[in-house]
Amino acid sequence: MASVGVSLFSTRPPLTWEFASLTDVGRTRAHNEDAVHVDPALGLALLADGMGGYKGGEVASAMAVSLMHASFGRWFAQAGMQAPSRVVRRALQAATDEANSSILHAGMTNPELQGMGTTLVLAAFRPQRVVVGHIGDSRCYRVRNNKLELLTRDHSLRQQQLDAGAITAEEALNSPTRNLVTRAVGVEAQVLLEMHEHSARPGDLYMLCSDGLSEMVSDEQLFTLLEHDVGLQKKASLLVAIANENGGRDNISVVLASASVAETPRTGR
Repeated sequence: MASVGVSLFSTRPPLTWEFASLTDVGRTRAHNEDAVHVDPALGLALLADGMGGYKGGEVASAMAVSLMHASFGRWFAQAGMQAPSRVVRRALQAATDEANSSILHAGMTNPELQGMGTTLVLAAFRPQRVVVGHIGDSRCYRVRNNKLELLTRDHSLRQQQLDAGAITAEEALNSPTRNLVTRAVGVEAQVLLEMHEHSARPGDLYMLCSDGLSEMVSDEQLFTLLEHDVGLQKKASLLVAIANENGGRDNISVVLASASVAETPRTGR
């Protein structure tokens, strides 16, 4: 578990972010094709769910989080924590482009990796704002004011069918198209990272997760566990445990980030 303090030039109090993460193979898969990386110093959280070929999913997800972390880190070394959100967004898309090209090239030049790709969900925790981005069906949720809210919209065939009214929400739960994504990193020459910004408030709790969690745990269970009065790492462990108890049909990954008011140093008289 780690935390990062953010100094803010604002009338609102500065925030401190605390992070926890966990990934698990689940109960039915032989390999873990999820990858997670959290860098508190950069205020960056990355989660990827790979797919395709013999161990191709493992390679794709690992490449995505590693390359994006490195690219964003190089940008951050020059821009710092106070960079405007629009600049952060450009840096995140540039990092996505770099990862996409590298994964696509690796898949095209290595027969055993052909067809690999990965979903992606990320959050950049900036001064009093959070930039969320995603590709595919890995998700970002937020708990605020005792309410659980899904902040991302899946890039999936199932979501398209829901939007078109072709299936009901109840039918979507067991839809055969639920795992078919319409956007992924490393599959086509270009991919757009869907991004949006949110103001950060004390008490906010953000959760990034793979579909191995969101498909196995109901919103009611998610909310109950996220509101549980335990530490962040314990919450992550409980979330993974309940996903496994409910079947664990896929790899399970989660990142949690909690905002609190930073303590103001006292000055002596």
